[in-house]
Amino acid sequence: MDRDRHRPARPVKRRLLAALTATLLALPGVTALASPARAADADILRNGGFEAGLDNWTCSGSGTTVKSPVHSGSSALQATPAGSDNAQCTQTVSVQPNSQYTLSGHVRGSYVYLGASGTGTTDVSTWTQSAPDWQQLTTTFRTGADTTKVTVYTHGWYGTGAYHADDLSLVGPGGNTGQQPPAAPTGLKTGTVTSTSVVLSWSPVADATSYTVYRDGTKDRAVTGTSATITGLSPSTSYGFQVAAVNAAGESAKSATVTAKTAADSGGPGGPGGGTDLPAHALVGYLHASFANGAGYTRMADVPDSWDVIDLAFGEPASVTSGDIRFNRCPVTECPNVESDAEFKAAIKAKQAAGKKVLISIGGQNGQVQLTTTAARDTFVSSVSKIIDTYGLDGLDIDFEGHSLSLNANDTDFRNPTTPVIVNLISALKTLKGKYGSKFVLTMAPETFFVQMGYQYYGTGKWGGQDPRCGAYLPVIHALRDDLTLLHVQDYNSGPIMGLDNQYHSMGGADFHIAMTDMLLTGFPVAGDATNVFPPLRPDQVAIGMPASTNAGNGYVSPSEVTKALDCLTKKTNCGSYATHGTWPALRGLMTWSVNWDRFGGWQFQKNFDAYFGRGR
Repeated sequence: MDRDRHRPARPVKRRLLAALTATLLALPGVTALASPARAADADILRNGGFEAGLDNWTCSGSGTTVKSPVHSGSSALQATPAGSDNAQCTQTVSVQPNSQYTLSGHVRGSYVYLGASGTGTTDVSTWTQSAPDWQQLTTTFRTGADTTKVTVYTHGWYGTGAYHADDLSLVGPGGNTGQQPPAAPTGLKTGTVTSTSVVLSWSPVADATSYTVYRDGTKDRAVTGTSATITGLSPSTSYGFQVAAVNAAGESAKSATVTAKTAADSGGPGGPGGGTDLPAHALVGYLHASFANGAGYTRMADVPDSWDVIDLAFGEPASVTSGDIRFNRCPVTECPNVESDAEFKAAIKAKQAAGKKVLISIGGQNGQVQLTTTAARDTFVSSVSKIIDTYGLDGLDIDFEGHSLSLNANDTDFRNPTTPVIVNLISALKTLKGKYGSKFVLTMAPETFFVQMGYQYYGTGKWGGQDPRCGAYLPVIHALRDDLTLLHVQDYNSGPIMGLDNQYHSMGGADFHIAMTDMLLTGFPVAGDATNVFPPLRPDQVAIGMPASTNAGNGYVSPSEVTKALDCLTKKTNCGSYATHGTWPALRGLMTWSVNWDRFGGWQFQKNFDAYFGRGR
């Protein structure tokens, strides 16, 4: 292909005018006429290095930003053509008519294109057939007499795999003649600092229309005023903050850095246990209370003191959509050693007297619950309350699996869900929390499919044929993050999941648990949308879900791999190939399926947990 075949030819009239001008200037007494002032050339493309995610860019399909590979800085664009989508990303910029521009950028991959449309003359593009390493593409164009906006784009080719782009620029006169990016903000300072948040304020900047707040060099949020409250931080942790001012001409340099260290956990709501008196590091286990399997039945009184939270498995619905939850204890025909109801209740009280929490877990593999109506929601609240009151329990665990939570096609914003089964579940859980107060323990045990898979896909609204369960727990977790005691995602029985490094991670080793947990503690853009970020959870709200033994489910890892995962997440040592985005010594602990299977395996899981945290039990 001829690289220059789209370059506009030099107009004949322009050549004649140049020749006439030269002749006139050669005559005695003739001086040059003053030409109108021309805006200085500058890079007018915004966020061409993708350091602020996809801000200012619109991408079809799979467009996202990655930390590796990059040409410079810390981020680059990655997009993967699929089906009829060529993974195009575009940005429309203001330009001057009758002006010359140079478009340039670095790309990697096969059949990667860089171009400009809407130029008013001849649209241009340049491409590479194969760039196994970073290759620079450059093209030029001139705008038409009436052109004030041009669209810059990059895209791949159908079915050729992912491509990368970085350090894109469009050099020429800006569309807002005379306007420059604002000055860097001054006067940045901290206000109230809690264990999980920092208040920032700064002096206003002339000509600024908004401000970008950076946390440890990474964009945290955009605001229109001169203050911001940064939330989702870890206790007893130092953070560096900067602010940049923004207007139509671009973003200013960043302000001087101000450092703030969050307070230690208070122990109240929002602190350890969320007001529920959990230990700093807790062990959570499911107890087979309504059935027996190969692990055998374990009596409540025989559960060792190492278990801080005991989830009774399971409360199940009378029918899928009724909302009527029943808890039937294992019958003696199936569990010959089952205790009486009186003994069971007495054992629960003894556990609680020793500081343990006993919850009813709703759902499980066979317990599909769909609260499709407000009537079902209200029945759910009343029937769950009856179970809690009958056995004197401390709270509720939500273990919805199957298609209990599936997003409607138009439900694309996790912050404002519209799917009835999700809206009704959120309402029901808030009602239960309000009824029982701050000591009520609320936990959730979703599968990775329902949570971390939301990083790539979210329901069906943006992603066509994707499973509507992808990320379906995210609205529930987000709506209840201030009420949620623990989230312990099931890091097992899972397919490969993409982490924040944009690499797929599979079960069987420490890296899978590290990558999945890092996503919860760092936050992530939902469905690749950098403007739709799921905020991080507090580390004291997160426990890692693991099988207790090879018999318990796919994804078992040895005690040595468990130790590696804990070391990496809490100390940033003993890490493998995945680089975490922080260190979280306040990580709450581990959850396992199940107490029964751990007993069957000689209490290996429990013993390893106690040894790691020095509990000496």
